[in-house]
Amino acid sequence: MHRPLASNTRPIAITMGDPTGIGPEVTANAWLALRGGSESFCVLGDPRLYQDVPTQVVPDISEAPAVFDKALPILAGFTTKACMPGHPHAHHSKLILKSIELGVELVARGEAKALVTAPIAKSVLLEAGFTHPGHTDYLGELTAQMPFKETRGPIMMLCVEGLRVVPVTVHCALAQVSARLTKQSIVHAALVTHEALKRDFGLSTPRLVIAALNPHAGENGAFGEEESRIIAPAVQELMARSINVTGPVPADSLFHADARVNYDAVICMYHDQALIPLKTLDFWGGVNVTLGLPIIRTSPDHGTGFDIAGRGIARADSMIAAIQQGARMANWRARA
Repeated sequence: MHRPLASNTRPIAITMGDPTGIGPEVTANAWLALRGGSESFCVLGDPRLYQDVPTQVVPDISEAPAVFDKALPILAGFTTKACMPGHPHAHHSKLILKSIELGVELVARGEAKALVTAPIAKSVLLEAGFTHPGHTDYLGELTAQMPFKETRGPIMMLCVEGLRVVPVTVHCALAQVSARLTKQSIVHAALVTHEALKRDFGLSTPRLVIAALNPHAGENGAFGEEESRIIAPAVQELMARSINVTGPVPADSLFHADARVNYDAVICMYHDQALIPLKTLDFWGGVNVTLGLPIIRTSPDHGTGFDIAGRGIARADSMIAAIQQGARMANWRARA
């Protein structure tokens, strides 16, 4: 029978991601950068993918911290079919999903403190019958039956130093954003974010700001009615729930340095409204965080990089930041 380890001794579980992408490379480089530190991690993947660094296969994830300083720990049980960097194939799909599912189980059982997912290619998984839009929705299904007393997500947050953003609508055409925005979706995103900032980021009284959709926050209806019809009522409901929130605020005045000191997270109305300022601040170091789950999950804010896989040029900044962010969140949640 497996028993949870103390929070400060548990490793982070890192999934394999697509074996033909840059996931293995940035994971290996993250180990080079982080070995010798206070946190450890263990890879759920094929050891042959990490040959550029010393590796050690461990039969149980609890053994990862003991070897982490001298070798990249890799959990036994993963063998991929022959693969070539930059050439994805659907026959890797089962092992990609096995890595994610096992990672969720390890964190849920308390054997790992957090899950960091390496990038996957949805197109590859769809060829094998995968029916989810991506990682976030899949993790929501995998954890849906786990006990969790807080408002349930999953909600996507993107983080860099000095800025956290949460898009209410994510992967849809810009022309569809207005139709997809609802008072309920804004309230839900804000409540999940508020609870996560308290539980997983150590903020006792989180400050949220709700971005407007239209220029000048609609200019009293001259440039759009979404602010008065959808966004302002959502803000009013959040205030009635004692959430520290302001808005709707014109997005063009939200992200400069003086504005950012006045809030802890921005609830944005669509994908690029959130990601353009974030990636302008720190293009390489962004972290994707899934809020509202019973487990901690982070991910580098980049894709599989098939075009540069195997060339030794992929930067590990985002993977390193995702590991560090996952560790911090897990430690805050343990205290909470």
